[in-house]
Amino acid sequence: MENKDFPVLIIIGDATETVDTLYPYFRVMEEGFTPVVAAPEKRRYHMVCHEIPNGWDITREFEGYTIESDIAFRDIQPEEYVGIFFSGGRAPEYIRDDPDLIRVTQYFFEHNLPAASVCHGVEIPARAGVVKGRRMACIPKCQFDLEVCGGIFVDEPCVIDGNLVSGRSWHDHGHYVRPWIEMLIAERERRQETVGVASGA
Repeated sequence: MENKDFPVLIIIGDATETVDTLYPYFRVMEEGFTPVVAAPEKRRYHMVCHEIPNGWDITREFEGYTIESDIAFRDIQPEEYVGIFFSGGRAPEYIRDDPDLIRVTQYFFEHNLPAASVCHGVEIPARAGVVKGRRMACIPKCQFDLEVCGGIFVDEPCVIDGNLVSGRSWHDHGHYVRPWIEMLIAERERRQETVGVASGA
């Protein structure tokens, strides 16, 4: 099977965090998967950089690069994808109520497929009702969002709970992304074996 047969969803919206989005985008590409950027509409989106400047108590938002989405949430057929990534930034706050994003998110958890989340990305699976009893890392300011939806906040750079891998912020990418990639590879191998058996190979 060709790499295009193993696409991975990268969930974004306007004000998605630049590093949170581009790091997993290129990592899945390096491992032979096809990153598919999904958003409310198929268009170009503005990314931002989130950092707490010296002397500030809260995060400041700096303009980042832009990125073109490949598909709108409503057009996603989740069974065609091997995994999903919920990027951070301010985007999750605004896109989490999208009914098609909720539908897609629930599919990955119902079918135990590789899912990863970082920073504010937690707001999407929390809104989709799939975090109850699940251990997750996220940015501390989203601890309430996670816990009010039944999740368990863990202040660590990499938290693995079943099919779900999570990190607190872009500073944790080097810790939690690799385990998620390993899950994607295992799912790819499972699908290749299934196709091989079906074809009699």
